[in-house]
Amino acid sequence: MATAACKGRVLQAAVTVARACHTAALKTQYDAVVIGGGHNGLVAAAYLQKGGVNTAVLERRHVLGGAAVSEEIIPGFRFSRASYLLSLLRPHIYRDLELKKHGLKVYMRNPYSFTPMLEEGVGGHPPRSLLLGSDLEKNMQEIGKFSKNDAKAYPAFQIHLEKLASAIHPLLDAPPVDIPGVTQGPLRSRMAALKSLRPLIKCGLKLGKNIPDFYELITAPILKILNRWFESEPLRATLATDAVIGAMTSPSNPGSGYVLLHHVMGELEKEKGAWGYVEGGMGGVSQSIANSARAHGAAIFTEHEVEQVLIGPDGSAKGVVLKDGSEVHSKVVLSNATAYITFRRLTPEGSLPPEFAKAVSQIDYTSPVTKINVAVNRLPNFLAAPNTADGKPGPHHQCSIHLNCESVEVLETAYRDATLGHPSTRPMLEMCIPSVLDPTLAPPGCHVISVFTQFTPYWQEGGRPWTEEDREKFANSVFDWIESYAPGFKSSIVGKEVLAPPDLERIFGLTGGNIFHGAMSLDQLYLARPLPAFSDYRSPIKGLYLCGSGCHPGGGVMGSSGWNAAMTVLADLRRR
Repeated sequence: MATAACKGRVLQAAVTVARACHTAALKTQYDAVVIGGGHNGLVAAAYLQKGGVNTAVLERRHVLGGAAVSEEIIPGFRFSRASYLLSLLRPHIYRDLELKKHGLKVYMRNPYSFTPMLEEGVGGHPPRSLLLGSDLEKNMQEIGKFSKNDAKAYPAFQIHLEKLASAIHPLLDAPPVDIPGVTQGPLRSRMAALKSLRPLIKCGLKLGKNIPDFYELITAPILKILNRWFESEPLRATLATDAVIGAMTSPSNPGSGYVLLHHVMGELEKEKGAWGYVEGGMGGVSQSIANSARAHGAAIFTEHEVEQVLIGPDGSAKGVVLKDGSEVHSKVVLSNATAYITFRRLTPEGSLPPEFAKAVSQIDYTSPVTKINVAVNRLPNFLAAPNTADGKPGPHHQCSIHLNCESVEVLETAYRDATLGHPSTRPMLEMCIPSVLDPTLAPPGCHVISVFTQFTPYWQEGGRPWTEEDREKFANSVFDWIESYAPGFKSSIVGKEVLAPPDLERIFGLTGGNIFHGAMSLDQLYLARPLPAFSDYRSPIKGLYLCGSGCHPGGGVMGSSGWNAAMTVLADLRRR
């Protein structure tokens, strides 16, 4: 009965969302059309509509959110099917769009990181583990179990990292420097373009004497940085996971330091670096943004797939053609899709400069991720932190649980496996159980579990595609590893979904399965995201813009790409 009741609530919510998406008929003319109802597309639509631009959002799937989506994929269990944690959403977007008023509720996690060891207990005690949260004294006690020196160094490391991360914030809320504007054209226009340097100058002033440290962090292997600060393997490996998560890289590769910075620069409920679970799953973020956009008058439609961008005789974007052949005309078009999908699939052949089209085809979309969503009928019981007799969740159950993260070498080996063309035999696992804090996700006593796994290549050995047998084999390997940390886990499984890189591409439109809409490598950041000379959300086609995570500042449920794109469009429309 509990499962049926849960399913009924989910279905009722789905009906409500569907009705909200179709309260008005699609018109043939808008000021702006946004392709894709991911969170960035919805943010762009909300700000455009607030700015007086009549806007429509056209989403291919039956549900809004893109990768930030909630779906009931196992009866009675509601999952954050792809993206699964919130932290990076920009505070000004949170406030401007009144997302709390429009339904966003977040469960804060504290503690937030749990790394159990796979070792024999000593003297009858459980195996060791590392539990980190917002309490600095407790963190030092936990780290002290492995190294007294590391415990002393950790507070200074946190302060250092926070200084570097906070300095980036001015860069997130503005387009990159307008290099053509600063270097070309009449002096008056060049002087005006100098304003685009302000965020970079603010960043530099915030960094101050830390500029060399910042430069080193974003260019160096994260292992080099961590080795300077710490000596204990569990702490280094735990911190290193945030430097490689979502990226086909290892802690020893240059540039992995920036990925770490990207994951610690967020803020939630005014708490820096905090991460939380969204009530009802990550679709709650997207739905609250959509609700705000609708409240301002935006029209949002699901199950409306765009087939092609409509290009006029003058070579500019004039709207879109839907899969059913109907046309929607507009002054501007914003694409929340990846650059590859936008320019190689949705843009008519021959409408782009050949060198631009070639460059788009060379963007790195390599993905190491297979996401496994699991429904279970009881909480995992970890050897390092045994469950209590009453079966209630412990503090560690609400965390990001890092498995196979005892040492950096384990992560390095997992990465090397994937470079040889096969999934890691001992994969890096980040496991989250959001239903511990959010009771709306599963029937009483049951839980939903997100397992974010690395490293798995897009193609299997020999360049062959994934098969169901491959998915089952990898999932069984992952579950065997979880079982070694939490005996009884496999027998608790009610159902599962395995999303390899090709599945993430097919379902969510993530080219290559890359969760960031393109690798967050140094050659694909800031002035080079998505391409050098095209980092200002505009494209070679007048009136066609990008607004997704493939733009600056990149991936994560941040909203900055949508915000920056909307501000660019509004400025261009004012100049017309």
